[in-house]
Amino acid sequence: MAHQEEIKQFQTLMEDLDDSLKETFKNVHQGNPTDTLVRFLKARDWNVSKAHKMLVDCLRWRIENDIDNILAKPILPAELYRAVRDSQLVGVSGYSKEGLPVIAVGVGLSTHDKASVNYYVQSHIQMNEYRDRVVLPSASKKHGRYIGTSLKVLDMTGLKLSALNQIKLMTVITTIDDLNYPEKTETYYIVNAPYIFSACWKVVKPLLQERTRRKMQVLQGNGRDELLKVRQLFQLTFLSAHSCNRLTIYFRMI
Repeated sequence: MAHQEEIKQFQTLMEDLDDSLKETFKNVHQGNPTDTLVRFLKARDWNVSKAHKMLVDCLRWRIENDIDNILAKPILPAELYRAVRDSQLVGVSGYSKEGLPVIAVGVGLSTHDKASVNYYVQSHIQMNEYRDRVVLPSASKKHGRYIGTSLKVLDMTGLKLSALNQIKLMTVITTIDDLNYPEKTETYYIVNAPYIFSACWKVVKPLLQERTRRKMQVLQGNGRDELLKVRQLFQLTFLSAHSCNRLTIYFRMI
């Protein structure tokens, strides 16, 4: 309520978009345009002009890269797709008590070494779009209220310093997420962090926006007790047979 004026100003600016930008905006907001505007306003500290520029740039990026149709463009051949997904361990593992999807990411065991950077970027964008167009709308329908964010559990099991060899890929992905998918993750829970995590974090931390860094929580061990207390994770349905095995075991413990 404290930012109604900024929201109204943003809505007025959006009325002047050309038809092509308005059309791709539909795939972004999925029937919740005001909540989407709020996401971009938060990402730019409620500065309307900056938030408007950010969103317009995002919509132009979507048109230039045909993002609206990316889910209909599988990575081919099938063997390459499978290799990419098996070395980029991400899966929806269930829902929090509040209904937020819980996305498990096997950071430490993801090698990202079976294809070029472009294929991993395409795969990452496809997962973002599937989350925004399928997972989150389904969660909203199920719980009878708008759900626009998810939780991420980042499992560092198996993390090695060699993971820093993928810094180019990490830079591209974090830039895409910061500019085009702002405020989509409520909290990042880091679990099973080995002793080398601090060294890797020093390299990765500057790549992240401050607002993203504030959402990071490093939990002790597998974080079971903390996650039960903070989110009471439940209703864990394994939607991806190729999600991280270590996280699958961990969530079954809960």
